[in-house]
Amino acid sequence: MVTQSRVQIGVVGKPNAGKSTFFAAATLKDVKISPTPFTTIDPNVGMGYVRIDDCPCAQVKCNPRSYVVVDGVCFAPVELIDVAGLVPGAWQGRGLGNQFLDHLRRAPVLIHVVDASGSTDEEGRLVKPGSHDPVVDVQFLEREVDMWIASILRKDWDKVVRFVEFSKRDVVEVLMEKLAGLGMGRTQVEKALADADLAKKPPSRWTDDDLYRFSHLARAYSKPIVIAANKIDLPEGEEGYKKLKQAFPDRIIVPTSAEAELALRRAAAKGLIKYKPGDPGFEVLGELTPQQRAVLDKIGDLTKKWGSTGVVKAINSAVFDALRYVAVYPVEDEKRLSDKNGNVLPDLLLVPHTSTARDVAYAIHTELGERFVAAIDAKTGRRLASDEPVRHGLILKILAR
Repeated sequence: MVTQSRVQIGVVGKPNAGKSTFFAAATLKDVKISPTPFTTIDPNVGMGYVRIDDCPCAQVKCNPRSYVVVDGVCFAPVELIDVAGLVPGAWQGRGLGNQFLDHLRRAPVLIHVVDASGSTDEEGRLVKPGSHDPVVDVQFLEREVDMWIASILRKDWDKVVRFVEFSKRDVVEVLMEKLAGLGMGRTQVEKALADADLAKKPPSRWTDDDLYRFSHLARAYSKPIVIAANKIDLPEGEEGYKKLKQAFPDRIIVPTSAEAELALRRAAAKGLIKYKPGDPGFEVLGELTPQQRAVLDKIGDLTKKWGSTGVVKAINSAVFDALRYVAVYPVEDEKRLSDKNGNVLPDLLLVPHTSTARDVAYAIHTELGERFVAAIDAKTGRRLASDEPVRHGLILKILAR
């Protein structure tokens, strides 16, 4: 059975932006939800799902073990980490900043839940809807994360200088050691150095601006951020979403209503409606009270306008667009598309798009990677080259010694 660890996604934002509601809607896990700053103190960890509409299970009957299939649609698990709200100055320890930032170490991608309606100020306090600019929230949160990384680098910077300039060690390796645990690989550090114009500048001559510029780029390359423009169900939310799109035209921004998604998930759990997470609508099954019908009618109008509540789309965007992962299906019998026990398409792996078949073997189990010989595309029977990247939807058999 596949033993690959799940993709981890950090759910971040200032207090009271709807972050915990987003987490609860994505995981159906009970968390504290309250219009009070710092409702979340300890991180909430739960299982969310990416939705794969073009999975092979639409054509064959699957026996999934590591994922879920609903009406021919695959849902692959990911780990969501909902951490304490961030306020200006968090990188210096203000609020719960140090705790917040430390919980981000493991996540290779972040979803920033922004109050697009502008109904909370930078501290998370309730204000008149539309009176706060959500663009400011995006700028301040990313600066806090960047400053946090810069502060890690700045600590004992003289050691970096000594190692690079006197011991003649590779500056990339030294920086990677300093940032160990943040998930930054050689490629990201090298690109950040080059784009910051610091590849040939001795560390002893780096200024504070140099440190910050490098930290900003290293974070952008190693921890991309998807913006969930939340509270889109409010009129001011739509205006805020337009502001965000205008301010950040090249960023991934998903219009979202976490409250609407949470209501749909709870109604579906009670058997009142038929709803698959990420669907553009739902079907009423049970008897509804006038109040329930009014709420669901409003949500129905919302999903018709935006295509969905945005929660699943934000998670999909984090995995498939920001991280550029692909879904592959390892099997042991390429003819029957099954494992040795006859289970059809039992497992699904989410891997980087640059992964080779050998990388997939290692993701399944270290020993399988070490004994890797080749791989076969189950659909075509073609033998895959050892350095050939896998593609989304690939069903493959690993050949091992």
